[in-house]
Amino acid sequence: MPTTATVELLARDLNAQGGVFCPNPRAGMKLWNTHPRVFLDVARTGEARCPYCGTLYKLKAGEVVAHGH
Repeated sequence: MPTTATVELLARDLNAQGGVFCPNPRAGMKLWNTHPRVFLDVARTGEARCPYCGTLYKLKAGEVVAHGH
């Protein structure tokens, strides 16, 4: 069942590749096996939406990702 949750992230919340995985405890998800684990590239555009549950992960306003991402 899709959600409309939005998770604001700091640049330091991103992994070395510039993204996060969903499901993610920051989204308040109770079950880690609610859908397959997927990588979401947040650094590229500043946000990414999970194709399974619809959770939107986005950088908090003013956050800057290092050029290495």
